[in-house]
Amino acid sequence: MTTKMFKKILIANRGEIACRVIKTAKKMGIKTVAVYSEADKEALHVQLADEAVWIGPSPSRESYLVMDHIIQACKDTGAEAVHPGYGFLSENEQFARRCEEEGIVFIGPKYQSIAAMGDKIASKKLALEAKVNTIPGFNEAIEKAEDAVKIAQGIGYPVMIKASAGGGGKGLRVAFNDTEAFDGFTACRTEALNSFGDDRVFIEKFVEGPRHIEIQVLGDAYGNVVYLGERDCSIQRRHQKVIEEAPSPFIDPATRKAMGDQAVALAKAVNYQSAGTVEFVVGKDKSFFFLEMNTRLQVEHPVTEGITGIDLVEQMIRIAAGEKLTFKQEDIKLDGWSMECRINADDPFRNFLPSTGRLVQYRPPAELDGVRVDTGVYEGGEIPMHYDSMIAKLIVHGKNRAEAIKKMRSALNDFVIRGIHSNIPFQAALLQHPRFVSGDFTTAFIAEEYSDGFKKNSVQPSDPKRLAALAAFMHYRYLEHIQMIDGQLAGHEMTIAHQFVLVTGARVGSTENIKEIPIRVEWKDGAYSVYVEERDELAQYDIVSDWRPGELCLHASINDIQKITAQVERRNLKYVLALDGANYECMVLSPLGAELQRRMLIKIAPDTSKLVMSPMPGLLTNISVKVGETVSAGQRLATIEAMKMENTLVATQDGVVAEICANVSESLVVDQLIIRLK
Repeated sequence: MTTKMFKKILIANRGEIACRVIKTAKKMGIKTVAVYSEADKEALHVQLADEAVWIGPSPSRESYLVMDHIIQACKDTGAEAVHPGYGFLSENEQFARRCEEEGIVFIGPKYQSIAAMGDKIASKKLALEAKVNTIPGFNEAIEKAEDAVKIAQGIGYPVMIKASAGGGGKGLRVAFNDTEAFDGFTACRTEALNSFGDDRVFIEKFVEGPRHIEIQVLGDAYGNVVYLGERDCSIQRRHQKVIEEAPSPFIDPATRKAMGDQAVALAKAVNYQSAGTVEFVVGKDKSFFFLEMNTRLQVEHPVTEGITGIDLVEQMIRIAAGEKLTFKQEDIKLDGWSMECRINADDPFRNFLPSTGRLVQYRPPAELDGVRVDTGVYEGGEIPMHYDSMIAKLIVHGKNRAEAIKKMRSALNDFVIRGIHSNIPFQAALLQHPRFVSGDFTTAFIAEEYSDGFKKNSVQPSDPKRLAALAAFMHYRYLEHIQMIDGQLAGHEMTIAHQFVLVTGARVGSTENIKEIPIRVEWKDGAYSVYVEERDELAQYDIVSDWRPGELCLHASINDIQKITAQVERRNLKYVLALDGANYECMVLSPLGAELQRRMLIKIAPDTSKLVMSPMPGLLTNISVKVGETVSAGQRLATIEAMKMENTLVATQDGVVAEICANVSESLVVDQLIIRLK
């Protein structure tokens, strides 16, 4: 049977995945059409596509989720097929059916397969019929919270409460007792209705000490189905993946084959034709149970591409065009190790609250030596509040896991983002955590290791003296730069001192005790020799670097054996350095400057304990209290929505509402006052 490749496809998505699909389509010689909302009119995917069509206002429910707009855009541009990416309409049975009815090829599975696997209750029954291991649970929709409690008691705590149409961590709670089951059911149902328009909820046993392992499958229209190894997605925060890797450091070849065979059996049971993922929860004894099947391209698909060399987007397009798979199971070999970090626009030091605004500086690491960056943004662009917080994916490939970790740590240190906050410091901290490095982790890893959240002191510099030496080197380079300025009076040119005092602690914004460290800098034999004296110990750091003042990344060789990349800034008198997730702030002063600094008063932060302020940019959707109302610590006060997440503000102490300073439906900025207590 002969097939005909598409000439033009439309990508019904935005951001990095739209750019990712466009990249492969161009490689295949296929023209592309982008769609965009008002917020995305200057987005990168719009610039990369051959054509672009406006489909509505900024909220996704008025643009990217409107099927009629997408289908009309296909007709207007002559696009023969539509790739849905992930999220939005990618797993919407009705959209896939509409495309087929309109004569537009849906680059994904048939709508019947989406329907069968999109309903978690129905998919579990199908899995049982296909002899796929499933978790004990109640597989019917539950109507009332009281019923959920009784069912949970019957299954035995802990249990997972899940929305039938859920995904991406939404509509999911873990309950360890009756109260959590009651509250979790209510929250899941509300969240599921708001996110998916489907409030059906079911309950299953929660496997303690679990790993989240998923199998990538590919199926064509001729009954051929293969699996492409596994991905370990156990590093999660609030059920959302943070780091993914392939293969898994936990899975052995026998378990991989058993899981792969079951994934293929399930795919064949629903006549699956495209790229898809079968997710499993794996116990510490390597027992595994079916979770769900994602009938779309996964966010983490690049790690599978890294170890197999197979372009999954290309395969999706070819399968949709009617082509057969050109390889069999025995042809698939796993090469090396691949790892992905999701780079999100959120602030890890403020409980990962969304961060929106302009990307003042955005410079990802170079795509060399196994480093890949999938992104949908650019320097100077805007990060809007209407969509998911992920702005890029950083992927590396190495010959083994240790090399992949090393490459990822280096690439994270070299990833410059300014203007908004990002989770890069948190990712860097995870990559060097002993449990992660050893591969000894479960889905509870982040909750266990960062139970009190991620703070600036959660990661300490492995060698503070080394960072002190780098700061002194920076200061010396600034002085050299000033020395070269024209117009100095002959005979009275500036000379650079060699003795300095490095000041850390409360003088530079920290709550730690003030430290003063004598430092000497000399230029000799092609290197800057920095001598750091602390506790009567003298450490020497010979630094070779071509760094110049103003550059945000400092690449240096230290003592001829160590090459590092640190992110650096000079803010007035203060030097700020970040390396491997650790922050270091200091001032480098002359001895006289240090003496004068000791006489300066330390500014005390104002008391804001009675002020309820917005911790992030977002839309104020609810105020739960009134002026004059008495509130107690922990009571819900207001709700802010940003980046598809609902965030509840609660009282930190008892008090009385004195004033409400913002209005519902108002767009807030960071630290905007909402409620004043007395």
